[in-house]
Amino acid sequence: MRAQSSAIDRTGIAVRTGAESPATTAAPSPAPADRRSGTLLAALGVTAFSLTFPATAWGLEGFGPWSLVTVRCVLAAVLAGGCLLALKIPRPARRHLPGLAVVAAGVVLGFPLLTTLALRSSTTAHAAVVVGLLPLTTALFSALRTGARPSRTFWVAACAGAAAVIAFTVQQSGGALTGADAYLFGALLICAAGYTEGGRLARVMPGWQVIGWALVLCLPLSVPGALLALSYEPVHLTAHGVAGLLWVAAGSQFLGLVVWYRGMASIGIPKASQLQLAQPLLTLVWSVLLLGERLTPPAPLTAAAVLVCIALTQRARG
Repeated sequence: MRAQSSAIDRTGIAVRTGAESPATTAAPSPAPADRRSGTLLAALGVTAFSLTFPATAWGLEGFGPWSLVTVRCVLAAVLAGGCLLALKIPRPARRHLPGLAVVAAGVVLGFPLLTTLALRSSTTAHAAVVVGLLPLTTALFSALRTGARPSRTFWVAACAGAAAVIAFTVQQSGGALTGADAYLFGALLICAAGYTEGGRLARVMPGWQVIGWALVLCLPLSVPGALLALSYEPVHLTAHGVAGLLWVAAGSQFLGLVVWYRGMASIGIPKASQLQLAQPLLTLVWSVLLLGERLTPPAPLTAAAVLVCIALTQRARG
């Protein structure tokens, strides 16, 4: 076995170096303080993500779907690239490029595009509860990709939470899935892959660098894509449209992912992913406050069931 060493990066975070295989190397159990801080960071990420759909709905008031997605990618990449340049962060190692490409395809491009297309015909409430299946999907990808083996209690609680989300989705849609669900289910799969690769990479580099380099890698696609989309789709600048664009670019696409990946690196991908079970319910609250959508009676019951499942998954051995 090759010796491993630890180093401190320029942000003060300890990272592991050496020739280990991320897919087979088990991360050490975090200390209680690290678990608490990791949980808090992951929760902040979930809060930022819960505003994504309402902000996207606002953005669609002023921009077309392709313009909104590509411009948000460019703005987020400029923000991330500026931070990387200011701190003189060296380019990622060649061995990390495939993982960063998966993050870029899933989190930077795929998920925003598919969910934005879905929100043209779906309410934010419906989209939020469908995407509530993301925690279980991420846990499955994690088990396949990193060799994680959560306990049976963990899986039972995770599946129960997913069942509650599915029941809520079917009830909201009147027993039939909408055409936008195809986009949303596709978004689930590609985003889960991106989250898993990002969480794995966040064990060897700071999480903000993971999403930062993924955004920068997308610039050769996002810049010409934005120019092309803006030339074909009309733009109507409104306060809501600009605010929505700025939030999905800075909050959802960069800052939220920074704390999210750092949280996943601290407490593990499966446990962090289960915190996202609260995201649909938070999005429902924002949809009422920001968009004026009506909150249906089953929402509080679903919220209670989901929160119980979160508590169980956090106590289960991951």
